Amino acid sequence: MLRISGQRAVAGGDEDQRVADLRTAVSRLRRELAAYRAEFPDRVIAEDELAALAAMAAHGVPEVPRLRRSLLVIAGAVGSVSALARGLSDVRTAVERFGEPPRR
Repeated sequence: MLRISGQRAVAGGDEDQRVADLRTAVSRLRRELAAYRAEFPDRVIAEDELAALAAMAAHGVPEVPRLRRSLLVIAGAVGSVSALARGLSDVRTAVERFGEPPRR
């Protein structure tokens, strides 16, 4: 389960906890996707976008609009695969911790 906490630094470092949680959730979904043996049309899209999210999380606090776009792409790619629903939900929760979407 994804740990929900404030924006405090990780013990022994100065990393934003939201970034650490995002990295954990993305890593978990990537592993689940790799273990899911059935093919589906948008698998490559999901893998590419998860790799992009992992790269963003590896380089500090990501841009919120880019995070949300990636989440939408991933959800569209794996949304119908029920075996990946939990991992996708964890990624969504991690992305949402970076703030609300802009109001129009």
